[in-house]
Amino acid sequence: MVRAKNDDSAYAGRYLAVVADGMGGHAGGNVASASTVLDLVHLDHDRHDGDAGTHLADEIQTANSLLSELVATNPQLAGMGTTVTAILLEDQTLHLAHIGDSRAYRLKNGVFEQITTDHTFVQRLVEEGRLKPEDVDVHPHKNVLMRVLGDVDASPELDLDSFDAEPGERWLLCSDGLNAVLNDRVVEQVMRETRDIRDCVNTLVELTLAGGSPDNITIGVVEVAEARDDVTPPASIPPARQAAGERDEPVDGSAAASQETGSTAELSGAAIRADVIRQDLLTRPHVLVGSAALATETGQIPIVTQRSTERRAAMMLTHRAGTDATEDGEDGEDEQPTRTRRWLVPAFLSLMTLILMAVLGLGYTWTQTRYYVAEAENRVAIYTGVPQRIGPIGLSEVYEMTDIPVANLPEYQRSQVSNTLPAGSLEEAQRIVGDLRGELRAVSCEPAGPSAAPTSPASPSPSTASPSPSPSAEPTAARTAGGSPTPEPSSSARPTSNASTGATSDAAPSPVDCGGAANE
Repeated sequence: MVRAKNDDSAYAGRYLAVVADGMGGHAGGNVASASTVLDLVHLDHDRHDGDAGTHLADEIQTANSLLSELVATNPQLAGMGTTVTAILLEDQTLHLAHIGDSRAYRLKNGVFEQITTDHTFVQRLVEEGRLKPEDVDVHPHKNVLMRVLGDVDASPELDLDSFDAEPGERWLLCSDGLNAVLNDRVVEQVMRETRDIRDCVNTLVELTLAGGSPDNITIGVVEVAEARDDVTPPASIPPARQAAGERDEPVDGSAAASQETGSTAELSGAAIRADVIRQDLLTRPHVLVGSAALATETGQIPIVTQRSTERRAAMMLTHRAGTDATEDGEDGEDEQPTRTRRWLVPAFLSLMTLILMAVLGLGYTWTQTRYYVAEAENRVAIYTGVPQRIGPIGLSEVYEMTDIPVANLPEYQRSQVSNTLPAGSLEEAQRIVGDLRGELRAVSCEPAGPSAAPTSPASPSPSTASPSPSPSAEPTAARTAGGSPTPEPSSSARPTSNASTGATSDAAPSPVDCGGAANE
C-alpha cells in the first residue's frame, strides 16, 4: 500500500530475513521499525559458530534497548514500538524469533502452515476459549498488542524456535496488513502456484491492494536453496522512496529541483552516516524496503542511521578509516545535546560545591565574632567562636587566659563555667569574668610532709576560737601514740603565697590554688 508515511521495514538477504511493523503515531512507528531492522542486518552471514539462535535473540533484545535510548534522547518518540519476525539460517537449521502480530508461514513438503502465534488480545481470548477464531476479524480490539519491542518493556518476551531446513521450502514473513485482507487459504494458493518468489510477492501485494488494505503491507518470501558461490551483490540500491513505498508530494519540475537541492544540503551529514550502512549492504545480496530503506538511502531519520552506525562500528570493520574520521566529525553535531547533558551534571555538582564552601566559609566567619567563657587548663578563659566541632575541626580557640582557678569558684559558678557561659561580645565576656572574680573563695591547704595529719575535732584550733586580723601562729596537731592530740604552736608567722603571681605578703591570706598541687 502506498501511503504518505510507511511504518513498516523489511530486509531479506542470503541468511537473514526480518519484517518489522512499527507503531507509535506520526513520529514513532517508522523510527522503531527502521532502527530495529538496521540493527539486525549485520547478522546476515554464516559465521555464528553454532550460536545463530542466541545471536538473533540477543540482538533483538539489544534493539529493544536501543529504542529505549532513542525515547530518552527524544521524548517525542515516547510510546513507539514495533513488531519483529525474523529467521536466520545457519548450516541446516533455521532459527526463528518473533514478537507482535507480524507472521511467519512455511510451505514445506506440501504442507502450508502458520508458524508464529499472534501476540494480541483477541488471540489470547481464542486460546482461553473465550472467543471463536471466526470472530477475531470483527472483534473491536483485534489490533491490541500484548507484546512488542519499544518503549514498553525493558526485557520483552520473545518466541524462539528452530527448524530443520531443506532445499525448496519457502517461508513467508509479513506484516498484519496482509492477513487483514487475505485469508490463509488465498495466501497458501499463491504460495503453491507461483514458481518465482518475486512474482509471489508481487501477486500477494496486488491482491491485498485490491482488497482495500487499511494498513501498510510488507511481505518477504524466502526459499531455501543449495549454497552457491556465484551470487553477486547488488550493483546499487533502489531509490529510497520507491523502496520505502512512500509517495512524493506533487510539485512542478523547478520546485522539485529546488526542494531536492535544499534537502541534500540539509541532510548531508545524515547521508554520510547512512553511506556507511549502504556500503556495508552493497557487499552482499539483499533487499531492503520500507522505512529502513528510506533511512539508509537518504538519512531522513538521522537518529536511526546515527545509532545504527555506532553499533556497526563496534562490531564490524567494513568501512574505511577515512569514513570513520568523517563520521566522527558529523556525529559531533547531532551528539551536541548528549554532550551538553554530560557536562551539565559535573557543572551542577561544581556549583553546589562552591555554594557549600561559601556557606561554610561565611558560617565560620560568623562564629569567630562570638565569645564565651569556659575552662582551659583548670583556669577560667575567654574563647572566641562557638563551643562546637565539625568532625575533627574545632570552631573556637582561646582568646584570653585569666588567673582565676576554676577550683576556687563556688560550686554553682564552677558548674556554669564547665558548661560554658555564652557572651554576645568581648565586653560581655570580660564582664562575666569580672563577676566570677568576685565570687572567688579561699580554700585551706594542708601542709605537705610526713608529719601532716588532720586536725582533731576534739581540740579546737586557736585560730577558730579567737580570730585576729594580724598574722598569727598557724596551729598544727600531731597525734600521740595514746591517741590524744597535742597542740604544737608555731613560734613565727608564715607568709602566704599567691599561686598565680608568686608574690608574698604579710597581709590577709589570698586565694590559693591548692587543687593542682594536691592532684600532683
